[in-house]
Amino acid sequence: MNQESSTKVKERLPFDRSGSQDSLDEVLSMEDYWTELENIKKSHENRQEGQEAVVVKEPDEGELEEEWLKEAGLSNLFGESADDPQDSIAFLATLTRTQAAAVQKRVETVSQTLRKKNKQHHIPDVRDIFAQQREAREKSPDGSESQSIGTNENKSQGKEDQTSSVAVENKELIPRVPEDAPASETDINLEVSFAEQAVNQKELNKERMPKIRGNDASLPSFRLPKDKTGTTKIGDLAPQDMKKVCHLALIELTALYDVLGVELKQQKAVKIKTKDSGLFGVPLTTLLEQDQRKVPGTRIPLIFQNLISRIEEGGLETEGLLRIPGAAMRIKNLCQELEMKFYEGTFNWESVKQHDAASLLKLFLRELPQPLLSVEYLKAFQAVQNLPTKKEQLQALNLLVILLPDANRDTLKALLEFLQRIIDNKEKNKMTVVNVAMVMAPNLFMCHTLGLKSSEQREFEMAAGTASVMHLLIKYQKLLWTIPKFIVNQVRKQNTENQKKERRAMKKLLKKMAYDREKHEKQEKAANDADVPQGVIRVQAPHLSKVSMAIQLTEELKASDVLARFLSQESGVAQTLKKGEIFLYEIGGNIGERCLDDDTYMKDLYQLNPNAEWVIKSKRR
Repeated sequence: MNQESSTKVKERLPFDRSGSQDSLDEVLSMEDYWTELENIKKSHENRQEGQEAVVVKEPDEGELEEEWLKEAGLSNLFGESADDPQDSIAFLATLTRTQAAAVQKRVETVSQTLRKKNKQHHIPDVRDIFAQQREAREKSPDGSESQSIGTNENKSQGKEDQTSSVAVENKELIPRVPEDAPASETDINLEVSFAEQAVNQKELNKERMPKIRGNDASLPSFRLPKDKTGTTKIGDLAPQDMKKVCHLALIELTALYDVLGVELKQQKAVKIKTKDSGLFGVPLTTLLEQDQRKVPGTRIPLIFQNLISRIEEGGLETEGLLRIPGAAMRIKNLCQELEMKFYEGTFNWESVKQHDAASLLKLFLRELPQPLLSVEYLKAFQAVQNLPTKKEQLQALNLLVILLPDANRDTLKALLEFLQRIIDNKEKNKMTVVNVAMVMAPNLFMCHTLGLKSSEQREFEMAAGTASVMHLLIKYQKLLWTIPKFIVNQVRKQNTENQKKERRAMKKLLKKMAYDREKHEKQEKAANDADVPQGVIRVQAPHLSKVSMAIQLTEELKASDVLARFLSQESGVAQTLKKGEIFLYEIGGNIGERCLDDDTYMKDLYQLNPNAEWVIKSKRR
């Protein structure tokens, strides 16, 4: 097999995408990729069912931008709801310069297209919307609404305005980048918009970083600097805030690709008939519906979990794990047996050889009706390789992971964690991160259900790039599930703007109500507030023995300290059970709900959100 693969690699040499004089050794480092591709083709030939390909619709002129605006939560910028631009102006006030430019570009395209099609509903002139937004900004007496939109009028202000500042209640949330800020090689800055950082980087350094050359050391060791207000992970926010995060992540991703001159094309899968039961070739959402009837709360398909468990039972030190394929006919028979017996609980897992289980795992991923990385964003994941620096590639992957549907994201996380456990045993199994990336890339990126009939040249062009992206996903997986602070701060800003709007509406309503009751409620609230002195927060814990406690804020007080004080009141057994199962939450104020990490400094967070309530409870599943 190795000799045959080497021959195939040598035959592909003329199709080098860069035309550079790469050495034969460098090309041969792709051998695992080509071997895996040959195994996939053989496996597909042995699957007689003939899965129907997903039809990808080519969008009409302006349709792509219109769909983009809808997914970004900006459908009110066109169509029947565009008559009142006030909501749009409030939203645009929270965007950075590059984000606003990305929105404006798409709105202009949609507006031009709608005019051509003579749509009957009102078509706003985007210049009016953005002009009103700038006017609102300029009228702000304290500058708290200050945003740099990238117009001619502010270009002369220099680099200082290249990153906009978002404020909540006069507190700056997204700091400006100082002109002389030192560029860190290891720190990932989550406080400033990635696209704004790219603008600065383009001016400071035009040099492109090299792509992966098969050496793990070629990738920088990025880390997240400690944030005193706490790091926010996917799953920490309430659904209504997470929806806003996704809207902003799409806008930011588009802005980043725009700044770097990389085309971001979303695809739309036309709905086709898919299997509504079974294991292989079944949509993730359908699988999870089946599984949740069996195991409530399941977030990762049970067949996927079982295959990983079976591989791990055989020991992760097995040489060539994932690379060595199982026997094709045995895999086919196992698939049929699993389909019949898995949910009945009569399937004999002990009969499954380790390499067969690994082949089944990869087959499961390939046969998903829509790719794990989603039809919409598969091309965007592939395009990550075209971004100039590894830091920008990491930033794009961070935003793309946020944009994935929950089921896809959770399954991807389980996969990456499993792959890392294999890599941790590389001294014995000979599977380095590069080897694993080469083997897994075609299983995630070359989804045959999309009907991609690749030429040999296209395969070669995709090979190094997709393996590179796979490498990044594995190596930086611990960073990719973090929600950037600048996006969380923009959500806080949006919530504050919405609250202002609600208060204005409430004032009108109060005019029709009895003022005596309003006065009584204010007095009662003032009396309750007086119970909590300045510099003290009251933490509620409705499910613990101590249901409430006043906590004095100090410079060093962390969320973990608050939890420890409550848990110290529990009995020994209960204390052990509760640790790691309950968390401190920030609720209300300028956020819906946010689970705090242990290293959150409470005084810093209190200053950012003084109107929040503090509650200890278990995490949502």
